[in-house]
Amino acid sequence: MILVCGEALVDLFIKARGAGGLDAEAVVGGSPFNVAVGLARLGCPAAFCGAIARDPLGEELVATLVRNGVDVAHVRRSDRPTTLSLATATHDGSVHYRFYGEQAADRDLPAEALPDCSGFAAIAVGSYSLGVEPVGSTIETLLAREGARRVVSIDPNLRPDLIGDMGAWRERFARLVTHATIVKASAEDIATAYGEAADVGEMAASWLAAGVKLVAVTRGEKGASAYLADGAVLHVPARPIRLVDAVGAGDTFHAALLAFLAGRGKLDRPAIATIDHETVTEALHYAASAASITCSRRGADLPSRQDVEAILHERTMV
Repeated sequence: MILVCGEALVDLFIKARGAGGLDAEAVVGGSPFNVAVGLARLGCPAAFCGAIARDPLGEELVATLVRNGVDVAHVRRSDRPTTLSLATATHDGSVHYRFYGEQAADRDLPAEALPDCSGFAAIAVGSYSLGVEPVGSTIETLLAREGARRVVSIDPNLRPDLIGDMGAWRERFARLVTHATIVKASAEDIATAYGEAADVGEMAASWLAAGVKLVAVTRGEKGASAYLADGAVLHVPARPIRLVDAVGAGDTFHAALLAFLAGRGKLDRPAIATIDHETVTEALHYAASAASITCSRRGADLPSRQDVEAILHERTMV
């Protein structure tokens, strides 16, 4: 089982009416929340560790986890409100977010709420929970405690307007990486965190030098790449699709990468350290195919294992 730790929130998708006024659609989400749901839909047992409000929005968040088969035993219920994110999609499918979450429930996760992790093969964390308090310090405590004993996978999935001090974020991320086995990042996140001139390969090399065994970088329509400790760089192209929006695409990739490795019996630290190039390439294809399905749907509607297998079957028939 994989423990996913971080935020759960509600996205409000806003669209202007032609005759004036606004239409809004509320959708449960949050990057770690999506990863947990994505793992479960792909047939990989998952549990969610995070603080979720007792308000009606929080009730729907918990109910969605339960409906998808995610273990909610480590969910902390909070009297604070659910974070809201105003989401607007652009013509190219990208989405811009504005968060309303100061003093909200998803930050209300103290270190004493962390579970015993002896039953988990891996821990996945990421997004703005790494950079806001007190949950950021709690996640750092978790990774420092567990990083040497099980796989840790990190996705920065940056939200700079929430994090604020990017210098402090970079310092924390450098510490977190020393406990990580896998880093999954987008090329866009690397540019946001380290500047437009940042070289993706050089950043991957620095994380590998810190002890990471596998770095996976998503590049949108340019596909995805993997950087390994033996110096290998592997690449797969993106699957051509009719793009609806990219909401949840990175979360889908992260979940599918972990689910594939778990299914192959590779989700432990020694196995990832010695993983062969063919398996990594297959994992990239699997994760990229899963992400392409999400991009062809409205919002973070992550695929099932059957959905992904159908796409992979198409690819082998070409």
